[in-house]
Amino acid sequence: MNEARKKRRVCSLPRNNKYGPLGMRSGQSKDFINLSVDEYETIRLIDYEGYDQEECSKQMNVARTTVQGIYARARLKISKSLVEGKVLLIDGGNYELCTDYPRRCGRSCMKDRRF
Repeated sequence: MNEARKKRRVCSLPRNNKYGPLGMRSGQSKDFINLSVDEYETIRLIDYEGYDQEECSKQMNVARTTVQGIYARARLKISKSLVEGKVLLIDGGNYELCTDYPRRCGRSCMKDRRF
C-alpha cells in the first residue's frame, strides 16, 4: 500500500517566484529549473534564518531526514540554475501554508515582515 506523504508546513509563499539571468527576454529560454515551495522553505530556514536541520524539521513538521533530502535537492537545483544560466521557478510541492496565525508559526514567521 502506498501511504500519502506528509505535507510540509511552510510559513508563507515567496515574494517572487521566478529568478534568472539578466537580459533574458521572456520566452527566450524554455529551460527552467523548478524549485518546489517546500524546497524554498528549507533554504529560507537553514541558509537565511540560520536554523539547523533539527529546528527546520520541527518548523516544517517533518522528520530531520526528510529535511536533509529536501535541502540537498534544493541546493543542487539552485547551483544548476546559477552554473547553467537557467531560470529558477519556485512552484508546487507537497506543502501546506501555516495556519497558526496570529500565534505565529515559529521564530522566523514571515507574516509581519516588511522588506
